[in-house]
Amino acid sequence: MNGKQGLGEKVAVEKRGSERQGTGLVFVISAPSGTGKTTLLRKVMEALPDLRFSISYTTRSPRANEKEGEDYHFIPCDRFQEMVERGEFLEWAEVVGNRYGTAKATIEGLTSEGFDLLLDVDTQGAKKVKEKLGHSILIFILPPSYETLRKRLITRGLDSPEIIRSRLASARTEIEEAYRYHYVIVNERVEEAAEELKAIIIAERCRRNKDRVLAESNREWEEEYGKNNGGRLLEDGGEPV
Repeated sequence: MNGKQGLGEKVAVEKRGSERQGTGLVFVISAPSGTGKTTLLRKVMEALPDLRFSISYTTRSPRANEKEGEDYHFIPCDRFQEMVERGEFLEWAEVVGNRYGTAKATIEGLTSEGFDLLLDVDTQGAKKVKEKLGHSILIFILPPSYETLRKRLITRGLDSPEIIRSRLASARTEIEEAYRYHYVIVNERVEEAAEELKAIIIAERCRRNKDRVLAESNREWEEEYGKNNGGRLLEDGGEPV
């Protein structure tokens, strides 16, 4: 998935300086299967600049609408195990008989360029990421209700009844873990949920950039004051510094 940047956003970014300064933020997104997380993340990435999706590795087969290198890196079990043994994963877990993992190289590469990252991981993976990346921000996406989730899983037609029962059982366990997250969003209406997620990302970006913004603002004030008053900002006694 690739983020799109509108003209207005581009002008705003250029005016206040590069949004890529710093180490980059890591947003860890978890949700029970069927909550609508993929659609939600896609909408947010289309709206916000400098936001990238961390593509996970998995041993499961691709679904009909999934593409290699865009949704996941689909690899055989033996190669996944080799990556585990070489310590290449920031986190990995087994879910419903399949393995999923987040590669360290992906995270390090994008954050070093200053991009903010979205990590789509389960609650097991989120706990591991938080232990290794203390600055990561955890966001849990909730379905409106058990019945809504059950209907969504049945309607999308991807899983057998047995797998659906397993996913619903896992969902209950995952929701119990949501108390450890920084934010919780209920995805009842995707447009509203997307706006909430965007607001969280923007707020965290503002907090990250606070020191830089203040330093730039103080420098500009001192320069302008010096031009108009023959010195820098006044001391308490009223004399220029």
